[in-house]
Amino acid sequence: MSNFHFELLARDGEARTGIIHTPRGAIRTPAFMPVGTAATVKAMLPQSVRETGADILLGNTYHLMLRPGAERIARLGGLHKFMDWPRPILTDSGGFQVMSLSALRKISEEGVKFQSHIDGHEEFLSPERAMQIQAQLGSDIQMVFDECPALPAAHAQIEKSMMLSMRWAKRSKAAFHEQSEEERAGRACFGIVQGGTFADLRTRSAQALQEIGFDGYAVGGLAVGEPQSAMFETLEATVPHLPAERPRYLMGVGKPDDIVGAVLRGVDMFDCVLPTRSGRNGQAFTAEGALNLKNARFADDPAPLEPGCDCPACRQFSRAYLHHTVKSGEIIAAMLLTWHNLSHYQRLMDEMRQAIAQARLSEWAKQRNRAAQITESY
Repeated sequence: MSNFHFELLARDGEARTGIIHTPRGAIRTPAFMPVGTAATVKAMLPQSVRETGADILLGNTYHLMLRPGAERIARLGGLHKFMDWPRPILTDSGGFQVMSLSALRKISEEGVKFQSHIDGHEEFLSPERAMQIQAQLGSDIQMVFDECPALPAAHAQIEKSMMLSMRWAKRSKAAFHEQSEEERAGRACFGIVQGGTFADLRTRSAQALQEIGFDGYAVGGLAVGEPQSAMFETLEATVPHLPAERPRYLMGVGKPDDIVGAVLRGVDMFDCVLPTRSGRNGQAFTAEGALNLKNARFADDPAPLEPGCDCPACRQFSRAYLHHTVKSGEIIAAMLLTWHNLSHYQRLMDEMRQAIAQARLSEWAKQRNRAAQITESY
């Protein structure tokens, strides 16, 4: 058996719970990956992230290749040692970040030329280079290099982009297998399904990736501004075409409700900057919905942020204190709210894993929605 494999433990409708086994540890699914774009989860110590219950982090090829450089990280012992994270790391290939530089990049069959957002110098990223960088970083799950077009767009435009991504996926897989056996031992390469919100293109993309063969399959190109209903419809059209024995990863998602809906539709893995970015901006996620700690109604509130949560923000401080530190721009506010949000997300995943194992996920989701609606009406 491979050092990297997915063990399916239980199903509840389309939802699944399982374990992704890797040499650096088990990843319980459904799994949420905190985003450590530049070798750090903002406002958090690595040990603190571990204490929230995270099994895996996400790093980013684009940002790390520009600063401090993949070669430098490799010389210093790899990304795990560099950032003191001994558990698994998934690295995005950089395709999404490069594509967002619309005024600073030029796409060709070979790859993408772009200007660094840091100092403007010219760089080139291709499928081969993206996989080389991820190997230098030592990431456990390496993503293929793809093009992520902006939505909405015409069918013909999305089809052209999807076909380019499939050719790049084949080159990425070949580059992954050119890494030494020692480098690849226990590591995985995931393909990325593209196709916008067009069901026929998603189906073709999923089939093309399976012909190439990957250790896991991601759904990319969503959570880029389309309505939640369109995202769910796209997942319903895509996930059935992905192999059941491989992990399924929805990239860049998202809000708690998005994650719950995607799990109900068979997705196993998620990442998003939302819990950390929101924490730095005074927003806390709770079982009763999101709270804006900038709001004056919390100024005299002695209650904990979220009753029953055992993170430091909830154990040690009041909503009034958190409101004060947010309004004062104190660094501790970002630290505490980020810790809380990541704890909330990991608790959400744990509750879903338990609910799936007990075949009661739909009822759990309904109860969760009722709790949030009661708070909103209040």
